[in-house]
Amino acid sequence: MLRSLARSLSMVALSMVVLSLLAVNAQVRASFGPRDLEGIWTNATLVPLERPAEFAGKPTLTEQEAAANKKRILQQFDRDRRDGGAQADLARAYGSFWWDADTKLAPNNRTSLIVDPPDGKVPPLTPAAQQRLQAARNETRLHPADGPESRSLTDRCLVWPTAGPPMLPSFYNGSPYGPLVTNYQIAQTPTAVVILMEIIHDARIIPIDGRAHLPDRVRQWFGDPRGHWDGNTLVVETTNFTDVTRFRGSGENMRLTERFTRTAPNMIRYEFTVNDPESFTRPWSAVIPMIKSDGPIFEHACNEGNYGLSGILAGARADEKKAAK
Repeated sequence: MLRSLARSLSMVALSMVVLSLLAVNAQVRASFGPRDLEGIWTNATLVPLERPAEFAGKPTLTEQEAAANKKRILQQFDRDRRDGGAQADLARAYGSFWWDADTKLAPNNRTSLIVDPPDGKVPPLTPAAQQRLQAARNETRLHPADGPESRSLTDRCLVWPTAGPPMLPSFYNGSPYGPLVTNYQIAQTPTAVVILMEIIHDARIIPIDGRAHLPDRVRQWFGDPRGHWDGNTLVVETTNFTDVTRFRGSGENMRLTERFTRTAPNMIRYEFTVNDPESFTRPWSAVIPMIKSDGPIFEHACNEGNYGLSGILAGARADEKKAAK
């Protein structure tokens, strides 16, 4: 109960900070000029993080190839289709309305969001990282539901793995390849940039006033970001992650560099580089265009009314009682 109360109070405090920043922002907006990143943005794209085998050795598509590929994917993931029988229809679950798959897609003819390494793949994990992940899997297998802490951060509505940082496209119900979208609202003041993530409604407050990082002993799920301007590009360096964030197998000492550049009135070029020699055999980078959206940002209610976690824990207790008889 105390943890829940503490989290509720912290969310209220965070909301007050965000509202204050938005209020200040309304007074200084005109001063940002070409550094203006404000607005509601979507990183909707049909391009997967890693390059599919069918496009091996082909980093980009021609306009004609991109158009054909888009048509094929949208047909494949059309949730309003009725072919394949009742079971196939049921498996499609949500209708196409919920995917927003054919609107506001940022132009991108690449075959992978990853631009380095050249093969468009996440580099292999180091032996130490593989051992670390295997140990975590073993712990989950042996203690899948001892308590809320046994479940993933996503199960507990604390972190959505692709919402950021770094910020990757993600349909809320997940998909390995297909129409994906995540929405963000960016607000600015002279001393901070705030990125509100629609999903699980967290806000990243990025100081840009030159302050130092938090002490190494202070660890946070979203890390500790510090930003500065390089010309008209906002560069954000994030450190101090926890050992449970595990972005694509990363560890707590991952150093993440993000770059936000306003390239057009309706476009931001978002780049990130993962540098974690303890976990990956080399650094790797991705580029994701973000296109402006009319909004609004809607509340993503994850914990509220969600009985999934309580059902998992209740089921585990029932299994324990059954086994004890």
